[in-house]
Amino acid sequence: MQFEVVIGLEVHAQLNTKTKIFCSCPTSFGDEPNTNVCEVCLGLPGALPVLNKEAVKKAIALGTAINATVNQKSIFNRKNYFYPDLPKGYQISQFEIPIVEAGEIYIDFEDGTTKRIGVTRAHLEEDAGKNIHHGNVSHVDLNRAGTPLLEIVSEPDMRSSEEAILYLKKLHAILRYLDISDANMQEGSFRCDANVSIRPKGDTKLYTRAEIKNLNSFKFIQKAIDYEVERQSNAWEDGIYEREVVQETRLYDTEKNETRSMRGKEDSAEYRYFPDPDLLPVLIPDDMLAECIQIPELPDQKRDRFLKEYGIKEYDANVITSSVEMAHFYETMINEGAGAKNSVTWLTVELLARLSHGVTLMTSPVDAIKLAAIVKRIEDGTISGKAAKEVLDYLMEERVSVDDAIEKLGLKQVSDDGAILAIIDAIISANADKVAEYRSGKDKLFGFFVGQTMKESKGAANPAKVNELLKSRLDV
Repeated sequence: MQFEVVIGLEVHAQLNTKTKIFCSCPTSFGDEPNTNVCEVCLGLPGALPVLNKEAVKKAIALGTAINATVNQKSIFNRKNYFYPDLPKGYQISQFEIPIVEAGEIYIDFEDGTTKRIGVTRAHLEEDAGKNIHHGNVSHVDLNRAGTPLLEIVSEPDMRSSEEAILYLKKLHAILRYLDISDANMQEGSFRCDANVSIRPKGDTKLYTRAEIKNLNSFKFIQKAIDYEVERQSNAWEDGIYEREVVQETRLYDTEKNETRSMRGKEDSAEYRYFPDPDLLPVLIPDDMLAECIQIPELPDQKRDRFLKEYGIKEYDANVITSSVEMAHFYETMINEGAGAKNSVTWLTVELLARLSHGVTLMTSPVDAIKLAAIVKRIEDGTISGKAAKEVLDYLMEERVSVDDAIEKLGLKQVSDDGAILAIIDAIISANADKVAEYRSGKDKLFGFFVGQTMKESKGAANPAKVNELLKSRLDV
């Protein structure tokens, strides 16, 4: 039997506010456990929450970016459940009226086609703390408790793990372009719950879904979804689907590449939602809404502009705009006077290939200005493309200017006509037989003369000049 996969994603994105959503404790990552806490985020009796205005502004920005409805009135609820890292015994979240609903994100396939993925809602809530397990002992760190989250819930519109990853990468890029979240997956500020089910091809019914919890790597999200699809498909084929596939939360084991049951999945009634009596409804005034919908250029808009202004290939434009850091890096190179097409190659092929061991574009010893200088030296004939690679390698290790590196390595091209002609004339004199063969019609020998000239110049002669001057000497 052929099955269709149905995937919906819930993404928790930590907002990059300086303080928590309902108190003034800092949201910094990596501090000593339980140092960024107060009466509010510890849930002590009598402590009252006060909403962080910046979190609201960042939610509005996302709503604008995904063409969603921004509700100027929304409500905070108490979501009741009990974990050691949830000090109040409930989470403050939004349920009936979220701040953002009915949005959309378009994903792009390699063949140039696109697909619309619906976004059901994006609501504000507070994060829980963190359980830390050491053998038989567990500790609780509440530094993260109260950090502002946007939970972004998609429609079940994705039909493969590939589509899920494309959606997540596009959403990740939008958050970074808006600068509302650092979306650092390693630190847990962009994590995903994947709801996966299958159905026979042609069926429109939604069958039992399993939720795979707290995935924070694109690679493992894809592997977890693929495993779960295979598990459910095998259960259906074996006639044990109703027994094996139940509504539950599952964890993904990265070492064994399998999902396993964690707990039964609750329906909303299980959480006993009710409006938080300590928080008034959120009312967004018109002037604040008007301010917050002024958002920066987004990935798709920037891609389209790059295509129009710089004339680069669509594939290259998609790669460059896939992250805000790369897009800004590229534009800086252009603003420094480097050619648009050469900048693509030297950024996406040469520099990225040299980044490793945790070095990123933002921490690269060769920044956009230096890389632009390398490209300009190629374009003005100072160095060859081959020599430029040596310069780049050198600059990855040594903090000197591009021109100093060229000088130190002795890679400056010879472009002086007289110097090159002297080499060419000596080669022609030493190879009179081959000159005669070339002039009799053996055009392929031209490559021999180019090679000899470059060899005699120790690779320093400008190749374009060599070709031009050889033609002038041989084609007489």
